[in-house]
Amino acid sequence: MLRKGDLTQGGITGTLLRFTLPMMVGSFLQQCYNIADTLIVGQCIGAGALAAVGSAYTLMVFLISVLLGLAMGSGTVFSLHYGAGNQVALRRSIFSSFVLIGIVTLILNVAVFLWLDPILRLLQVPRDIYSMMRNYLWIIFCGIVFTFIYNFYAALLRAVGDSVTPLWFLAVSVVLNIALDLFFILQLDWGIEGAAVATVIAQGAAALGIVIYAYRHRPELRWRRDDMCFDRTCLKEIASFSTLTCIQQSVMNLGILMIQGLVNSFGTAVMAAFAAAVKIDSFAYMPVQEFGNAFSTFIAQNFGAARYDRIRQGVRSAFVTAVVFSLLVSVLVFVFAEPLMLVFVRPDEAEIIAVGVAYLRIEGAFYCGIGILFLLYGYYRAIRMPGMSVVLTVLSLGTRVVLSYWLASMPEVGVTGIWWSIPVGWLIADVVGIWYYRHVLGARGS
Repeated sequence: MLRKGDLTQGGITGTLLRFTLPMMVGSFLQQCYNIADTLIVGQCIGAGALAAVGSAYTLMVFLISVLLGLAMGSGTVFSLHYGAGNQVALRRSIFSSFVLIGIVTLILNVAVFLWLDPILRLLQVPRDIYSMMRNYLWIIFCGIVFTFIYNFYAALLRAVGDSVTPLWFLAVSVVLNIALDLFFILQLDWGIEGAAVATVIAQGAAALGIVIYAYRHRPELRWRRDDMCFDRTCLKEIASFSTLTCIQQSVMNLGILMIQGLVNSFGTAVMAAFAAAVKIDSFAYMPVQEFGNAFSTFIAQNFGAARYDRIRQGVRSAFVTAVVFSLLVSVLVFVFAEPLMLVFVRPDEAEIIAVGVAYLRIEGAFYCGIGILFLLYGYYRAIRMPGMSVVLTVLSLGTRVVLSYWLASMPEVGVTGIWWSIPVGWLIADVVGIWYYRHVLGARGS
């Protein structure tokens, strides 16, 4: 009998795409939280506010990546137990990971409030936007608990094959966010602080909605009194997957944060261009990122069910799909780079537009590299080798950071060197990941 959310049965490509589509839409909507702030702030307040929100977003992503990494790692464990049909282990792992990530959230929240100013100074935030960025971040991190709750339950539902439900609550919260953005900024004139308040309220709505749904409609995922214990084996498994995935996400975003600091040193115009271009970038490769996450759930369930033949077929199908889609998106971004920048930047900001277009046409031409890398991350995480995902992340981001600082220091190259370092990092990690899959795992018969 086919269980709800079972990815170990049925056609492979169709199953993957049907499972991925709601995740893609959900990721698109989640991007809209900051996109709405960036677009409305950039058009209604100005370039300084745009630079502040864009730079704040990079810091937010780095800090929240700790929670997302823990949730993703836990989700892999949930998928493995669900695929194996072990309901007791599933419920106990849900309880253990919820407590673990909740404690980390509390520690992270306190740390942010204590060290926010030293972090902003380290990032070389220009004096003219320092106070705006600080106020925005202070409010945003007052709602970090909502980020934890929503992403934990979204990861749980996706792990058991339900990628649709998180989408509905996210959709409602995004609409609420945009409406509150317009009300607080245009009607109440709260400025950049209004955008932050709107985001926190909207995230709170998503968190509350998904918790109520999970409690009422998925009783098999609700832990019982005898599940509320910290079994050593369960804790070890959760800690292993969650910590390594957390490290992977943190390393990834630490590298991006270091790049942000380098970009900031080139001034407000480059900061604003980078802020807008990164939003476009996020949208462009977001579908293959979510495809990689869906692929990871697919592999994990089949790995738990020992369906190794299905895993090999899934790998081939996923790689072809990711490459074709990435090439198509690269062409679109290259051709429409300038109109895309104009969505976020006023037409009279010629310097900002020119810098953003250069970024998109260099980096955007190589989305195939990041598409393959997302699949490799998901695959190694799902087959109980999250350490390999960390290795690939370090290779990719390490190359990008070192190359960026080296090239940007050359007057004849400048900021363009930062853009070229990105696809080079992707390529190196892809080559290593594919080589390991073919020659090491292949030799083992994995």
